Amino acid sequence: MLKILDVPRAMLPQVKSSSELYGETDADVFGSPIPIAGCAGDQQAATFGQACFKPGSAKNTYGTGCFMLLNTGEKAVESKNRLLTTVGWTIGGKTTYCLEGSVFIAGAAVQWLRDGLGIIKSSADVQALAATVPDSDGVYFVPALVGLGAPAWDAQARGMIIGITRGTTAAHLARATLDSMAFQSRDLAEAMELDSGVRLAGLRVDGGASVNDALMQFQANLLDVTVCRPVVSETTALGAAYLAGLAVGYWNGLDDVTNNWALDREFHSNMASAERDQLYRNWKRAVERSLQWAND
Repeated sequence: MLKILDVPRAMLPQVKSSSELYGETDADVFGSPIPIAGCAGDQQAATFGQACFKPGSAKNTYGTGCFMLLNTGEKAVESKNRLLTTVGWTIGGKTTYCLEGSVFIAGAAVQWLRDGLGIIKSSADVQALAATVPDSDGVYFVPALVGLGAPAWDAQARGMIIGITRGTTAAHLARATLDSMAFQSRDLAEAMELDSGVRLAGLRVDGGASVNDALMQFQANLLDVTVCRPVVSETTALGAAYLAGLAVGYWNGLDDVTNNWALDREFHSNMASAERDQLYRNWKRAVERSLQWAND
């Protein structure tokens, strides 16, 4: 690419690891020089902040979208199931790779319930509204409001609500919206298991929507694994701090980071396999109907 665009290689910055001293701030800015010592993308930093250091360990961030990363160790696994192969971090000359999947619309669907439909006044109200019903009563919401991300990667998909009856209420739609985050995350998890050949042992979660206990319980039920929510949910900032702290000697190694991870709550699956399979089959049917809608 450099040759094609006639860009001298010397113009590019030097590639550095994720955790080392890059330089210092000017003393005049903060009163004294401050080391700059950590560098990572937001989801890579969150994975590091979740102490997902062993191959097979995974985290999922529930924000405007959902972002799941699975540690594949020192091997860059080429995805055959439409995920991204990414560098997690490089420390001391050793690179850790991950598989990454991105869901475009997660918490953003709750914002649509608030701003587009007006059935809640604030995003925080969705949990209380959804809790007034035991389940979605067969309603599925495919939030393809801007197309679908991984693993479908369909820009022509469009949002769909299906399973509505005369008995459907705003509460059922709120519940289906929360459920859609867990369904889309299972799509990512299944693709990762196929690519890596490793059964997901558990899932560490973070991000704004991870505080929703009902959503986390449904996620544990759908995946049939233990979902672990840490005390510190802002793991992106935490991971960046860990990387910088390791470089300047504040922490001595990855064991210190692992020991610093603290559990807030675990969610264990309590759903029968037959019910889990039926729910997911119906989700896949709904997704199939939303695909390529804009092209029809």
